Amino acid sequence: MNKIFKKTKDFIFTQQTSMLSSTLILAGMMILSRIGGFIRYRILGEYFSPDQLDIFYAAFRIPDLVFEILINGALSTTFIPFYIEYQKRKSEQNTVISSIINIVTLVLAGFIILLVILMPLLINIIAPGFDPEKTKILVMYSRILLIGQLPFLVLGNFLTAISQAKKSFLLPALAPIVYNIAIIVLIIFFSSSLHLMAPILGVVIGATLFFMIQIPVFTISQFRYKFVLGYFNEAWRFFRTAIPRILTIIVAEIDATIDLTLATLLGPGSYTIFYLAQRLQLLPVSVVGMAFGQASLPYLSDMYQEKRFKEFKNIIVDSILNMFFFMIPAAAFMIVTRTPMVRLFFGGGKFDWDATVMTALTFSYFALSLPLHAIYYFLTRCFYAVFDTKTPFYISAGSIALNAGLSILFTLFLKLPIWSLALSFSLTMSVRTILLLVVLHKKIGGYEILTLLKDTFKITVATFNTSILTYFLLRLLDGLILDTTRTINVFYLLTIGFIFFSTVYLFLSWLFGIKELYILTKMLVKVREYRNKILEVYQGVD
Repeated sequence: MNKIFKKTKDFIFTQQTSMLSSTLILAGMMILSRIGGFIRYRILGEYFSPDQLDIFYAAFRIPDLVFEILINGALSTTFIPFYIEYQKRKSEQNTVISSIINIVTLVLAGFIILLVILMPLLINIIAPGFDPEKTKILVMYSRILLIGQLPFLVLGNFLTAISQAKKSFLLPALAPIVYNIAIIVLIIFFSSSLHLMAPILGVVIGATLFFMIQIPVFTISQFRYKFVLGYFNEAWRFFRTAIPRILTIIVAEIDATIDLTLATLLGPGSYTIFYLAQRLQLLPVSVVGMAFGQASLPYLSDMYQEKRFKEFKNIIVDSILNMFFFMIPAAAFMIVTRTPMVRLFFGGGKFDWDATVMTALTFSYFALSLPLHAIYYFLTRCFYAVFDTKTPFYISAGSIALNAGLSILFTLFLKLPIWSLALSFSLTMSVRTILLLVVLHKKIGGYEILTLLKDTFKITVATFNTSILTYFLLRLLDGLILDTTRTINVFYLLTIGFIFFSTVYLFLSWLFGIKELYILTKMLVKVREYRNKILEVYQGVD
């Protein structure tokens, strides 16, 4: 038993040696996490109406704002390069890193106290379309999430950052899965008695478990936490680097809040439709784009600090093309199968057919920017790896102003429905990512842009032809062969469509000589390696 425990521990805390293996682990865990998330959304749709869910999803707006500022602003990008730097200055590491953690925690406590007091005023600003009863409930739920969820998520993400800096990705990737399980359990067993309070309490318990499951990270790290406040010059250097990133997150969250405000003015259930369509679009973005982004930062930081600039440039082009190889066809497949996909994930129960159709339409507009949205996360990490957080901020601020303007134009002046907010998002995301590509090309002295354009064109042509064939196949199957009024047949339709789409796309990729096809071979080799490692844990052990 001790031998099994030791081997399991060694496997969980294995340090990865390549960006591909790190990305595979993150992508695999994100798939499981997103599946858990969609099961959660499906169960919420079974137990609560879109009108009720408007309150639940809106309750996260202000807590998410603080979380995004502190985590995506100060931790997920700025903290890791600093931690890597201080690994080489071990005598100062414990004090400096502990000081940063303590200062962030104090800032968080101040935010929470202030926002709890101001919550009624803030809710009236961000959700003006809610009636007084909804507003009262929304204030209560938002306060619970601020106090019960937020501290554990912030502390847990410190542990995530420390683990990722050590190139150990498995345990932090498991934590969100536990988070989803807690919410699902509370909904199933307590929603009849606690109503919407059941998933709210599930979120609090899930956040607590998210933190606790990562405490063993300290066993692989030489870092030892201290309850100190010192090295203020170094702490200030950290925050000075983080400020542009924090400002980027603030304007992004303001933009998301504008979307919430406009959605609440478009009628009951509109925000739920927008929210669910956005979550579905984020599935491939998180599995490919966010996984590449998170996995790449430690490696990019190492390359830059070790002055391996040619390798740095090459990995940018290779990574973008690898992501395009998956994301361009993913976007096309999602547009072609938008309605059955939304029906499978969210339809049924109190989520009726009209809501399904509008969510599918909104989702298709989100999917237009899917490939560029995915590489956006990787491109920002390229800037952060060279300690440039200002450029992404300037580009994001301008593009977010564009998104806000388009959203207001579409909804308030042109009177377009909820899908127009998704169209605005896609247009803005495309502009933002293209600008990052152009500026990065100039900043690092150029990369192989002709190779990037040529291979992207090949991938697009292969995807277009595959999509046309898949569309006609699905039209033939839907109604003539499969009765898609039954959910199980919707699943069969999507499965057949996915297998056909994948087969044709891979064949055309081979035919067109798309070299990114061979990343699948490398991935299969890595998957086999992980399989063998898992088997070693349980075989030959008495």
